[in-house]
Amino acid sequence: MRIKLKPCIIYSTMAKSKEKIQAHNLRRKGWSLLSISKKLGVSKSTVSLWCKDMKLTKKQSEALLNNAIKLGNRGRIIGANANKRKKEERIDFYNKSAKKDVGVISRRELFMLGVALYWAEGSKTDKFSFSNSDPEMILFLCLWLEVAMGIKKKEFMPRIFINDIHRPRIKKVLKYWSVLLRLPIEQFGNPTFLKMKQKKIYSNHDNYYGTLALRVRNSSGLKYRVLGLIDAIKGQKMPM
Repeated sequence: MRIKLKPCIIYSTMAKSKEKIQAHNLRRKGWSLLSISKKLGVSKSTVSLWCKDMKLTKKQSEALLNNAIKLGNRGRIIGANANKRKKEERIDFYNKSAKKDVGVISRRELFMLGVALYWAEGSKTDKFSFSNSDPEMILFLCLWLEVAMGIKKKEFMPRIFINDIHRPRIKKVLKYWSVLLRLPIEQFGNPTFLKMKQKKIYSNHDNYYGTLALRVRNSSGLKYRVLGLIDAIKGQKMPM
């Protein structure tokens, strides 16, 4: 008895055979099972079944491995970029939120911020002296001294502390702080070069400007005033 196959069944079988051949060719070129399934529009399990008994040459196996590594790296790069975007979005959100929270700083708030900053970073035993390498912090303290404490800029006595390896650049360093603080170089004390050996030259070598100690002429009264303010804050009953 002869079995008569319907045309649609014959066509389907031929189409599957053609796709299987395509799958084999792509696999030999180093394509992954998932990539082949997407290309041919069939399930990954079907492609896996078609390619199960394939024997690849050493060159084809290496191509498959290299492509898998490339895809993995691509996935990691995409993931890293996505994480970077999320981080940037979070930073932007908190920056905008912070501006709303801080608002406009009043004169009293400036006064209290300066006292707290000196409490954290200023000298408590010697004459009035505030040292830091952060230019913005130094600028803030200068503003506080002028606006909140009534100290004129001509009374400022800044002095630079920097490693001895920067001695050849000291003119550049002095000019940097002079321009930043809008003070003549003649108003600066002699730089102090620290005799500390550095094992390597850091990448920011040419953009490092040391630590600036900001002092004030005849500052004993200022020092006792600031220390008294710090003690007054210590004695306050803080809100729970």
